[in-house]
Amino acid sequence: MAHPIRVPRWHPIAALLLGAVSVFGFAPFYAFVIPLFSLAGLIWLWRHQHSARQAMLSGFLFGLGYFGSGVSWVYISLHTYGAMPLPLALLATGLFCAFLALFPAAVGGCQHGLRNAGVWRWLLAIPALWVLGEWVRGWIFTGFPWLAIGYAQVPDSPLAGFAPLFGVYGVSLMLALSAAVLALGRLRYVLMAAVLWLMGWGLSQIHWTQPIGAPVAVSLLQGNIAQDMKWQPEKLVSTLRDYRAMVAASPGRLIILPETAIPVFYDQVPASYLNDLAQTARAHGGDVLVGMPEQFPDGRYFNSVLSFGTAPTQTYRKFHLVPFGEYIPAKWLFGWIINVLHIPLSDFARGDAYQLPMPVAGQHVAMNICYEDVFGEEIIHQLPRATLLVNVSNDAWFGDSVAPWQHLQISQMRALEAGRYMLRATNTGATAIIDTQGRVLQQLPLFTRATLNGTAQGYQGATPFVNWGNHAVLLLCGLMLVAAWAVVRCKDAQR
Repeated sequence: MAHPIRVPRWHPIAALLLGAVSVFGFAPFYAFVIPLFSLAGLIWLWRHQHSARQAMLSGFLFGLGYFGSGVSWVYISLHTYGAMPLPLALLATGLFCAFLALFPAAVGGCQHGLRNAGVWRWLLAIPALWVLGEWVRGWIFTGFPWLAIGYAQVPDSPLAGFAPLFGVYGVSLMLALSAAVLALGRLRYVLMAAVLWLMGWGLSQIHWTQPIGAPVAVSLLQGNIAQDMKWQPEKLVSTLRDYRAMVAASPGRLIILPETAIPVFYDQVPASYLNDLAQTARAHGGDVLVGMPEQFPDGRYFNSVLSFGTAPTQTYRKFHLVPFGEYIPAKWLFGWIINVLHIPLSDFARGDAYQLPMPVAGQHVAMNICYEDVFGEEIIHQLPRATLLVNVSNDAWFGDSVAPWQHLQISQMRALEAGRYMLRATNTGATAIIDTQGRVLQQLPLFTRATLNGTAQGYQGATPFVNWGNHAVLLLCGLMLVAAWAVVRCKDAQR
């Protein structure tokens, strides 16, 4: 009678710890080599496990450590600011992390079926499966691509050079391929990984886009309005007063306020107040972008940004909403959550998927609001027409956690993919100016009220990623899987 092969007791613990330490590869730590070695460790475990169940368990525990340490800040928004009862908030956060952990678990199970195909199976199948898992996570149930492992490589890793070609998933692919090579532990294959990193460095020396016109002076406002006070009626007057004073003192031709900086509907704001903002912008020959909600007569309301100044008033309405934070999916099933979560304006309507860049302050601005810049394939809808990227956010929902820093790093990736400056104006941080290489040129400290004054250079042209989107990396993953399958068939034919 055959005895089941048992997994060593330390394998599950190792998988959990490998996932947990991966968070140090991301902002604010930026130790980009850590995910390389942690993922290599997971692949090594997979290589030495003898059943799909063992591999799936290791993948799940890796994911549980990865997301448990990386996105546990969800609890803060649910309990501290959403007033969800503590036990329910802990349960919801745990279930969310467990759901995300299913994706590396699925990769572990899928790769096990190819374990007898030899070395090339590892070099072809595992990286492709890993990236396909990240990609599916990025769109299923509206998507949560946060902490795609490629983000850890921005801005300093040589692998970041692949971002303008293939986007964040392309960087993930090169990192996963390098990790698979390390897991093999054979020198000749490690040299192949070194070539990949050299290629990335070489690609980073290419200027995919070109400057257009003179730099524009910008002022990015960080109001630092406490989240638990932001929507209180008694706080409205002081909020309006503070932002008017900050705008009046701003020297920029393009002045940008954060997401929902004005915490009342557009039609409820005194016209004289908006005229004052517009007059300040006109005095500098430019425009001010103001985050505030809009409401329509039919009852719909939108998370919007409106422009005032020398250009005609324009509106951008957020398209990609946050599930359960900005809208309730399947209300017939989840409608009760509205009564549990005390989040203002938690059922926004969607804006159009394809909106044109705003012509303001001599630039064409591709707007995106908060969570939207997590979706690089959607940002490029406004390119190559746009000359600048602008993100307005309110990450106060996540308190003093790593979430604002991770969001900043995501914006760095978007700038690198698009070959455009990214301007971030946030309520509590991280407000920053990011260049076309994904480098933070200027940044305000978190949780301070201040204005970031600087300059931003407009750019024209298109990176390969702007032209291809995710299609190129998905095609590459498909070809790698076909090649891995061919290797398996060849092995079988030779037996």
